[in-house]
Amino acid sequence: MDLKKYIAEVPDFPVEGILFRDITPLMSNGKAYAYASKAFSTFAREKKATLIVGPEARGFIFGCPVATELGIGFAPVRKPGKLPREAVSVKYDLEYGSNELCMHADAVKPGDKVLIVDDLLATGGTMDATIKLVEKLGGEVVGLAFLIELTELKGRDLLKGYDILTLITY
Repeated sequence: MDLKKYIAEVPDFPVEGILFRDITPLMSNGKAYAYASKAFSTFAREKKATLIVGPEARGFIFGCPVATELGIGFAPVRKPGKLPREAVSVKYDLEYGSNELCMHADAVKPGDKVLIVDDLLATGGTMDATIKLVEKLGGEVVGLAFLIELTELKGRDLLKGYDILTLITY
């Protein structure tokens, strides 16, 4: 299935000069969404994942169906102040400024084989921080799965050593 048909291009969003790739048409098409979810689930099975992790919010959209399909758990990665129990965090740099991601301290058990699922691989910063959280808690990252990869931003360079699946590349 050509999933690019289900991605809307929105020029100058969120700022002038950016071509935004909108995934909501794919999400609203049952066959395309199921196709993407199945591809991620197949990858998770091949990697023998025991836990799916997804950064907010679109990692939830694609990660939860995979966890459900495999009958395994899903652990969310959130921004500060969004988790109600003890959490661990990792700060990371952005082009302008910094950001922070958090997980519940008991979300990943030592030895968990973790597949991290998200909608977009761009510079790799969010994924690198998510990997650090998983590994900080004793999990083994067995793969990374993305709906879209923006190759010109070279996010793979930051994620060397990890198996990566992308369904659409630009």
